[in-house]
Amino acid sequence: MGLLNKSEKIFKVCSYLLVIVFALVTLYPIVYAFSVSISGKLAYESGLITLLPKDITLQAYEMVIESKGFWIAYANTLFYTVIGTAWSMGISLTGAYALQKKKLKFRRQWNFLLVFTMWFSAGMIPLYLNYKSMHVDNRWGMVVAFGVQAYNIILLRNYFSSIPKELEEAAIVDGANEFQLFYKIYVPMSTASIATVTLFYAISRWNGYYWSRMLLTDPYQQPLQVYLRQLIENYQKLYDESPVVLSYSADSLAYAIIICSIIPVLAIYPYIQKYFAKGVNMGGVKG
Repeated sequence: MGLLNKSEKIFKVCSYLLVIVFALVTLYPIVYAFSVSISGKLAYESGLITLLPKDITLQAYEMVIESKGFWIAYANTLFYTVIGTAWSMGISLTGAYALQKKKLKFRRQWNFLLVFTMWFSAGMIPLYLNYKSMHVDNRWGMVVAFGVQAYNIILLRNYFSSIPKELEEAAIVDGANEFQLFYKIYVPMSTASIATVTLFYAISRWNGYYWSRMLLTDPYQQPLQVYLRQLIENYQKLYDESPVVLSYSADSLAYAIIICSIIPVLAIYPYIQKYFAKGVNMGGVKG
């Protein structure tokens, strides 16, 4: 017993050390980006920034706050994230609820078609041409066209399938209809899975770049990630042409925008990350 306890302690110590190392490796890029964003030009260009900032200046953040384009892009990203996630969850929840019903006609075929979309794709060019033909080149087009992901529907469907059918039968005896079963039994009992899938959709919307860059032609409708990319492509020219002598480097502005763009995710994630393990594990129990 003593040998076993000693082995367990060694295992725990090694596990904690490994987790700490991974955490430090993960946090370092964020700390470095923040340090550069508030460091002076000379300190950064001299290679003095490794972890902590030097010659602290907030001029880069002042430029970000005063930038009209940044706030337009930020508002667009919030729109795509909030409205898009709500749209995606509405379709995913109702679709998952229907697909787990044994009395659904052609249930196996519908589920097969859902999984089939995860195995095969038409390809990038046909997808692009399809989106262009449907005029997916505006805010609502981006919200509707990228509404759901098959994997998330499967997670919710499997979680719904794990809910005891006795509860549904009792509710039906009491006179509940399908809508009441859905929002009074299935949704309240699936909080962990719903929170997990909601975060999946929200992160996907928040970080959306490729299709926004390819499809959106109006700069006033582009999200923050596209704005950041365009800034990185052009900031050196803008920096060199600035009539004012700036105390920060050209890279500091990009890092300042990166820090501003991840603040909402860092603020929200700790409150819902506890649902992750339970939501994913429960959603993957039954196929």
